[in-house]
Amino acid sequence: MTVSARAMAAATPTARDRYVDLLRVASLATVVLGHWLMAAVSGDGIGNLLALVPPLQVLTWALQVMPVFFFVGGFSHALSYRSLERRYPGRPGYAVFLRARLRRLLRPTLVFVLVWAALALAVQLAGHGGGRLTGAALRTVTQPLWFIGIYLAMVALTPPLLRLHARHGWAAFAALAGAAALVDVLRFALGVPYVEFLNFALVWLAVHQLGFLRADGRITRPALLGAAGLAGAVLLVAFGPYPLSMVGMPGEKVSNMAPPTLALLCHGMWLVGAVQLLARPAGAWLARPRVWHGVVAANGVAMTAFLWHLTAMLGVYAGQLLLGMTLPEPATGAWWVQVPVRILLAAALTALLVACFRRFEAPGAAARGAVREEGPGSGPVAAAGITLCLLGILGLSMTGLGGLLQGHSAVLIALPVTAPAAIGMAVGGALLVERSGSARRVRLRG
Repeated sequence: MTVSARAMAAATPTARDRYVDLLRVASLATVVLGHWLMAAVSGDGIGNLLALVPPLQVLTWALQVMPVFFFVGGFSHALSYRSLERRYPGRPGYAVFLRARLRRLLRPTLVFVLVWAALALAVQLAGHGGGRLTGAALRTVTQPLWFIGIYLAMVALTPPLLRLHARHGWAAFAALAGAAALVDVLRFALGVPYVEFLNFALVWLAVHQLGFLRADGRITRPALLGAAGLAGAVLLVAFGPYPLSMVGMPGEKVSNMAPPTLALLCHGMWLVGAVQLLARPAGAWLARPRVWHGVVAANGVAMTAFLWHLTAMLGVYAGQLLLGMTLPEPATGAWWVQVPVRILLAAALTALLVACFRRFEAPGAAARGAVREEGPGSGPVAAAGITLCLLGILGLSMTGLGGLLQGHSAVLIALPVTAPAAIGMAVGGALLVERSGSARRVRLRG
């Protein structure tokens, strides 16, 4: 039996930081809207509107809000792990923590992966996988999984980074930010090969560390943090080798996203400062029962909606083609006229997909906030499982689901990986995490 959103909203403790829940939903919703706006589908495949109309790239300074999601993740992970430590002082809790944080993330993700893998396999067995649009769709639909892979790494590294934060506070964040800046110096000024990939960890973990600082109430000057981040981002883009767009552009020599750059970290700092400034007025608004009920309901399906939103968008375009409608050239007048209709249809189709798959995200009444207690030696098993899982999900975001039968591969940390291998790693890793402890239940906050 699942718990209704209304019952969950009514049972919310007064001490809960409701603003964090709002930020989680709002950041994912903004990313979804950005993807729907940027997708430029034509008979030649799937392009990026921002590449076709470069002046629009400035919009990414508002629409690229994934740093906010990782910031919120740091806050929630700190509360969850500390709650576990208080309940069971002196006892190992790594596997318990991992299962507590990952259950609602991995179940809907793996369902999405397996459903799409079955669809891709059926399409390719039928001989329809070689078309431009079909091939582009099979490559595109898994690309947003990169963020889940990074998020898994943040969960895995929370305990040691939280200890670092407890000892050094802001200095721990400064060390990560300084290391990210050093990586860019080595990359751009000295031409050191491959060093840039370190910033996949350093940049995002620095943003995650800001969530720890919020959990301790140590972001006391959000205006200063935001101003410093915004000034840094503007200066780096204006005078450095960094592009204007805060998302990746096809064919560009330098991307702020893949791998992340110091400019993206500064962008994350200004976003964190900005959302912190809005915390107090938002808190009064969230105290309204109807508003809070809506946030709770949205949080209950946010990951499912994120996973399936590109499927919905592709479904809208596929419907146009099935009805014999000609797809207008992206960025033309006819294309812009259709934008509001496409977004409304994509939202409706996403809602339908959420209705079909939401049960894989929603916990049962007995299981909500509870996980099995860790047994002896389960920490290493859990660590191996989450490592395998994050590598599989990152690999799948790179390979896509095209070429399942041909064994197409992508390079992940210097090693080639195919889509079937990536799926196997993700599923196997999730099973290791889930089975890394005994059966007793432990309730966690966060």
